[in-house]
This record gives sequence, structure tokens and C-alpha cells, in this order.
Amino acid sequence: MAVRFGIAVVLSVLLPLCLSHGRDPLGWLFHPQSYGRYFGSLQADAAGGACPEECDCPPSYPVAMYCDGRGLTVMPTIPSRIKYLYIQNNAITAVPESALQNATNLVWLMMHHNQLTSSGIGEKIFMKLEGLERLYLQHNNLTSIPPNLPRSLRDLRINHNKIEKVTPADLEGMDNLTILYLHDNAVTDMSTSLKALKSLTLLDISGNKLTKVPDALPADLHQLYIEYNSIASLPEGFLGGLAQLQYVRLAHNELTDKGIPSNTFNVTGLVELDLSFNKLERIPPVSTTLQHLYLQANQIKEFTLGSFCSIVDVTNFSKLRMLRLEGNEISREDIPSDSALCLRQASSIDV
Repeated sequence: MAVRFGIAVVLSVLLPLCLSHGRDPLGWLFHPQSYGRYFGSLQADAAGGACPEECDCPPSYPVAMYCDGRGLTVMPTIPSRIKYLYIQNNAITAVPESALQNATNLVWLMMHHNQLTSSGIGEKIFMKLEGLERLYLQHNNLTSIPPNLPRSLRDLRINHNKIEKVTPADLEGMDNLTILYLHDNAVTDMSTSLKALKSLTLLDISGNKLTKVPDALPADLHQLYIEYNSIASLPEGFLGGLAQLQYVRLAHNELTDKGIPSNTFNVTGLVELDLSFNKLERIPPVSTTLQHLYLQANQIKEFTLGSFCSIVDVTNFSKLRMLRLEGNEISREDIPSDSALCLRQASSIDV
């Protein structure tokens, strides 16, 4: 009896309220998404501003605002309480300086898959976002990195744009940045722009127009992806000082044997090395700690066991688990008979 009375009380409150707006009084039970903005607006005054009609602000998560995939062409008004803004998959071309003036509490800003241009982003638009940690701007029409990015950023994704150059000023003071996705742009020069990124652990600059490896790579790098560029040679001491580096991908470049200084890849700590689709004629010497080596589609003419093991005994042998050599000028018959002693942990050698 008490349960029925409770239901009757709830309906007595909801029914007149919903009918006055022409709504199904029980619609929120079956279509919570479509009624999200309705109930979000009921809480707006107590939670820091009204939720825009074109977005959803779930009452159960009042610091988030969902405006993704709504066909928007302009930025909506952002309430000051919002920390997580999802506005991806729209057709927004500009972010004027007034757009985020109240949204100073933003922690995540997801604006990927829009039509943003560099000229459409206000010069001071990000200056007040002192707590912003994630900024997703991939798949837009940007020709440069937006100015005055917050130094609080940890994750910046600006891949699949039209950026041609990255200067030191673009990333100045970003000591907290750990992830930088710049792949699939048109970058030809990065100069020393990465030098200030003291916390960077993942750098993806593949799919650009680089002819050389960027100078002053951050010391804490863990993953480095530079495939699909036009790099023909590597600098002396390329991996020197990168003690944390485990994954290096240099596939689909123009690397030759002469372009790789001796023992470039013979560094401890490296786990995966991808040199496929280059112009190598020999297997470069690698560290015995390396576990995965990809050399397919080169011009390698000889299986040099010394590239993996300079000494072979009970304690000295390669930790290599996978070696890919298909698409070269050697066959399985070219693998020395004593390779099993050196490559004793290799579960797969593809020729």
C-alpha cells in the first residue's frame, strides 16, 4: 500500500508538469536521452547556468555537456559549471573569444571532426582555461597549432589537419604534456619545438613531409612514431639519452644503410623497432633486448647473424621473439644453421 501511495505522489507531481509542456509523463522512462535536456534545464539554475537547447546536460552528471553529432555550425553557450564538453562530429568552423569566456572550469574539450580553421580560432580563446587537460582537435582544417594553449594540457590531439610547420613558440611552457598526436598533417619542419616537452611519453608525427628527425627529442619518450615521411638518414646518437624509449616506428621512409650510423639501434630498453618499407640492404645491428623487429619490403640481400648476437653463449643471446623479413632479396635457405643458438627465443621468423 505504501509503495502504491509513493508512485501516486510521484505521478501527481510529474503529470501536470509534463502535460503543461505537451510531453508524455512517462516518456523519460523509455527515452531518457531525449528528455536529458529537459531535466537538465530543471537543474540549471542550481548548477551554474542553463543547458543550451541543442545539447544534453545529464542531471546525474551535471559537469558534462553533450553536443556531439547535432549538426551545429556555431558554438553554443557553455555554462560555467561544465568541465567536460563533447562537441565533436559537427560542422563548426570558428571558436570566437566569447565562446568559452564562462567555461573556465573545462578539463576536457572534444572538438574533433568539425570544420575548424586556424583563422576562426580566437588568439586568446584558450588563455583562461587554466585547468584544461585534454584537447581534441583532430580531423579539422587547421593550418597551424592554435596559440596560447594552456600549460596544463596533458593530451593534445591535432592530427589529420593541414599543419605545415611547428615552432618552439607553439608548444612553449607545456611541461605537463604527455601525449602529442600530430600525424597526418603536412609538417615539413619542427625545428626545436619538442625541446620544452619534458613530460612527453608518446609522440606521433607519422604521415607528414619530414625529411629529418626532429631535433631535441624529449628524454622521457616511451613511444616514437615517424613512419610515412621522407627521412633518408638519421642523426648521430639518434636514440642517445632516450633511456625510456621502447617503441620506434620508422616504416615507409627513405632510409638507406649509409643513412643509419653504426649501432644506432643497439641500445638497451628498445622492445619494438619497425624499419619496414625502406631501402636497407643489410640488417642493422640491434640490441639483444629487442623483441620485435620489422624489416619487410626492403632490399636486404644477406642474413647477418652478427646483427643480433656478437657473442653467443648460455647468458648472451637475442631476446628477439618476432622477425619479419619478407619482401627482401633473401630466402629461408639464407638463414645460417646456427641461428637457433642466437635467436633461441624467436617464435616467428618470416622470410
